[in-house]
Amino acid sequence: MSPPERNPELPDPPRPSREGIRETLIERQIREAMEEGAFDDLPHQGERLPLEDDSAAGEWALAHRMLRNAGAAPPWIESDKTVRALLDERDRLVARAPRRSEAAHARARAELARIVDATNRAIARVNAEAPTFRQQRRPLDLATELDRLDRAARGDMPEGG
Repeated sequence: MSPPERNPELPDPPRPSREGIRETLIERQIREAMEEGAFDDLPHQGERLPLEDDSAAGEWALAHRMLRNAGAAPPWIESDKTVRALLDERDRLVARAPRRSEAAHARARAELARIVDATNRAIARVNAEAPTFRQQRRPLDLATELDRLDRAARGDMPEGG
């Protein structure tokens, strides 16, 4: 029994590939999960996935994406989080200034001096670790910050100031 003669005028019949014949284990698991509704409550369902802008990272974009996916950040960003937390602490201290007594105001001035010192140390760390000058921060001036606290205590500060 010989195979049927091949007509040279016609293209070769397609050969079934292994993937076409048999569903792989992964494909079967995905299909079963889809049938069970495992993918029904995913974020952005039916929408385009948001694109992450890594343009500022330049040639480090892949490294930054890997760190971000691992829940980490470059050292200078972690240091900057510390600076932002200290600045928030400073702002809360200044916001409470009008409600303080004279004795409490003296303690607040000492606390503000501690916060400014810690913030400036954290800013120095950010400035040493930041890859470019654009990510660096200017240190705080203690006299300016104490004046801001005093003006807030007197009620001389404009809203949001």
